[in-house]
Amino acid sequence: MEPPIPPLLFALLLLLGMLLMLEIGRRFGVRRRQKESEGERGGLGTVEGAVFALFGLMVAFTFSGAATRFNEKRMLVAEEVNCIGTAYLRVHLLSHQAQPAIQELFRRYVDSRLETYRKLPNMPAAEIEMANSKKIREKVWNAAEAATRLPDSHPSSGLLLLPAINNMIDISTTRSMALQIHPPRIIYSLLFGLGLICSLLAGFRMSSGQHRSWLHILGFTVLTVIIVYVMLDVEYPRAGLIRLESADQLLVNLREGME
Repeated sequence: MEPPIPPLLFALLLLLGMLLMLEIGRRFGVRRRQKESEGERGGLGTVEGAVFALFGLMVAFTFSGAATRFNEKRMLVAEEVNCIGTAYLRVHLLSHQAQPAIQELFRRYVDSRLETYRKLPNMPAAEIEMANSKKIREKVWNAAEAATRLPDSHPSSGLLLLPAINNMIDISTTRSMALQIHPPRIIYSLLFGLGLICSLLAGFRMSSGQHRSWLHILGFTVLTVIIVYVMLDVEYPRAGLIRLESADQLLVNLREGME
């Protein structure tokens, strides 16, 4: 699934917004600095700490969820390879006359699965390839079911092969669903808004200094933006710099082993 906004664009907008809010907060703080008492400053510090803590918790939980889903996607690739490989091996239980045609269908199916994920994050193109994979799966099932009834097929071929093909079909559905599982978009809107609010509060607090501390300004904004960018890239691993090619290599190796 494509991200609601490209991670790089989101990070750039967040960086510009945070820098702007830091400057606005600093200028507003300069005007209020002389009117603010020591007691008011202590109370404001408590509020600022609570807002920054909330922002940190949201980033932490969202990052943790993205990393978990990334690992799940990698494991699903391995699970699909195991399911396809098991079903392909059990084709040898069928009649020798039926094996070549069914094995060729398996090779076409693996090619289609690889092509599906190569086309991501272009979901319309990927969905077209998914439909092609579904048609091939149906041909595999029909051909295997018919072949299990042939007299020279192993007596237990139906009991062993058909459940393996069913598992192969199930895992493809699971992987398709995994593409759709992401946090609600409101979460990213809240992260963006909290980042701006924290920048406003930080700028207000920095107004007590005579000069702008660019080390603190850039350190705070750049680190925050990098973390949010990496989080989005991990959440949508086929849309940015972080990819799943290393996991997809398992499918490539399986396809080469079918020759």
